[in-house]
Amino acid sequence: MVDKVFSTTLSPEESAATATAFQALLEELISAKRREPGEDLTSLLIAARDSESDGDSRALSEEELRDTVLLIVSAGYETTVNLIDNGITDLLTHPGQLALVRAGEAGWDDVVEEALRRNAPVAHLPMRFAVEDIELPGGVTVRRGEAILAAYAAAGRHPVRYGDSGADFDVTRPVKDRLAFGHGVHFCLGAPLARLEGRTALSRLFERFPDLAFAPGARLEPVDSLISNGHRALPVLLGPPAPKAS
Repeated sequence: MVDKVFSTTLSPEESAATATAFQALLEELISAKRREPGEDLTSLLIAARDSESDGDSRALSEEELRDTVLLIVSAGYETTVNLIDNGITDLLTHPGQLALVRAGEAGWDDVVEEALRRNAPVAHLPMRFAVEDIELPGGVTVRRGEAILAAYAAAGRHPVRYGDSGADFDVTRPVKDRLAFGHGVHFCLGAPLARLEGRTALSRLFERFPDLAFAPGARLEPVDSLISNGHRALPVLLGPPAPKAS
């Protein structure tokens, strides 16, 4: 369902049907958590909304509650999946870089940062429109009213910032800045959690399955989205698990 939310190949009718179905699922989730709350963010949001709703103009409306859960579920899932997906792909296609990590010459934080830079989980920012003329370097002018689509994925490989090796996967790269989480007041609130999830998933996966490799004949197909930057599937062979430490 979340995959369809980010798909840019659906017809208008399919997109509307997906939105309606997703809203219904969220309403079922909220109802279930109201009946049986747990130690989760959805339950905490519901409790805050319900306790503040009487006479507090700052309280979330029911619609705002649903849309906040939608944001957490969709943005928090899709982007982190793409980060882990791209991190695995980068390491399997660059075994020398994986060897550096295993030798202690680079850390899993370095892997996450380089994966975020080289293949940002969100490839393009949803479209905006210029409210005034914008002069860009090189004599390019974006005219008032023209569409703007910022390419995070391209920015992470820009040769002016990263040199001729911008397209390479290099866990020892000294430059650690990237636009994968946005910038300024729009910087992603979930960035620390995403980094933690990426570091935990990648380190545990490769430690548990040291012989992890692509399945024979594996073909990587991109997701059907101009926004998301990941693969529809990642066919791998896990290999035998590492022996447990005694």
